Amino acid sequence: MANPQNNVPHPAPEAEEIYRRWLRFLDEEFIRHRSPERRAEIVRDQLYQLYLGRPYEGKRSQTLTSELPGNVLCTSLDPENVTLEPEHFPDIDRDLFAVRKPLLWFWQMFDRSPIGLNLWLGIRFRCMLGRHIFEHMGTGVKIYNGIDLTYGYNLSIGDGATIRQGALLNDRGGITIGKGAVVGSFARVYSASHAPEDFDQITLLPTTIGAGARIASHAIVLGGQNVTAGQVVGNFPANRP
Repeated sequence: MANPQNNVPHPAPEAEEIYRRWLRFLDEEFIRHRSPERRAEIVRDQLYQLYLGRPYEGKRSQTLTSELPGNVLCTSLDPENVTLEPEHFPDIDRDLFAVRKPLLWFWQMFDRSPIGLNLWLGIRFRCMLGRHIFEHMGTGVKIYNGIDLTYGYNLSIGDGATIRQGALLNDRGGITIGKGAVVGSFARVYSASHAPEDFDQITLLPTTIGAGARIASHAIVLGGQNVTAGQVVGNFPANRP
């Protein structure tokens, strides 16, 4: 019987070796360096090459108006020059977020880069970063492009879980996704709620998605909801003969 793995789309061997070397290098760098400043430098240098095709070359001329758009791009590739929405939330743990912010920016900018739709590389890249961002990252996890994260440090993903493209994981109050669970494309998972009369009045509500549960595409899981093991949330097309 043929090995099913032979039918799985795969990079050419030379490309796969390059991808694996890059991921190993990044993983080792983020293990070695936990300071926000050093991580920001690593991300800046990597994004420079992904977006501009050349190594980081230091500060550019800031006086020529003709170079202003290029300066805006180059400075924005450095996480230290970027502000993210979660930094404005009053419940943020600034110490936990600071060491993750460069990696969250790397995640977002990788997805928007020319190689962000490289499926084989992208899944492995996000799982590598997830080990440095999330509270827990299981093995055999598949995370597709365009995922919207909030803090990251309040997110726990179990073995074999799948997060499809465009899903929102708002982990302000904590999200736990169990083994083998599936969060469908553009689903919304929250772990907080706000008062209807005051959007700034937030209640943190931990959310759990049980092992083997399935969240349908575009479905919404509200903060504090406990999706039990194997439960289905949302609508799936009926099976057709």
